[in-house]
Amino acid sequence: MSDIALEVNHVSIDYKNLMHMSLHQGVLKGDVKRADIIRAVDDISFTVEKGKILGIVGRNGSGKTTLLRSIAGIFRPDEGNIDTKGNRVSLMAIGIGFNPRNTGRENILKSGMLLGCQLDYVKEHMDEIIEFSELGDFIDRPVRTYSSGMYSKLSFAVTAILDTDIMLVDEVLSVGDEHFRKKSYAKMEELMLSNRTVLIVSHATDTLKKFCDEILWINDGKFMQLGDTEGVLSEYDEFMNL
Repeated sequence: MSDIALEVNHVSIDYKNLMHMSLHQGVLKGDVKRADIIRAVDDISFTVEKGKILGIVGRNGSGKTTLLRSIAGIFRPDEGNIDTKGNRVSLMAIGIGFNPRNTGRENILKSGMLLGCQLDYVKEHMDEIIEFSELGDFIDRPVRTYSSGMYSKLSFAVTAILDTDIMLVDEVLSVGDEHFRKKSYAKMEELMLSNRTVLIVSHATDTLKKFCDEILWINDGKFMQLGDTEGVLSEYDEFMNL
């Protein structure tokens, strides 16, 4: 029997919608409990075998990013549970994980330690991360000065080079110049051979077909289908074109 790296059991995640409430209602009158509840992820279950690559698709607002962030431990599900089987998990996503006031170099050190890596191990791989990121002198400038492309390069470099068991990728492969995308794809292929378990959220069908063993399709937070890449993507494309 194949080893299971990740198990998601009947997970549901809610958000409170405060947009329609005034500051007076929400803070001064204490009406936050009356806010609308939005179910971003609704009773999702699946498992991922060790060394497999799972793609996750769904139109915008389907709960894909919310699901990844819950798997990464950023917040807990409201219902159900997520079992990472003791594996270390890293999330590669734009706009999350770095302190904008710190330099790229400082963020590499902090990110590595948050991933559970020893400080000496992170320092040992520092030059490799910086070289892969192609940031040059920007590595010693505050991250708030980075463009989205530069941010994604550093995020990818940290997550791909520092060793974790499960890697979560949220749209980062589609960001950056053509040269860096090609290098990222090559690195992903290398990671596949290293038996890393990967979950990829992407709208890029070619990327999913190239890397993924299976595809999970969710719609409006609900499970739609889980199966072989070609079959599920075909059904998904047909649904999106209706």
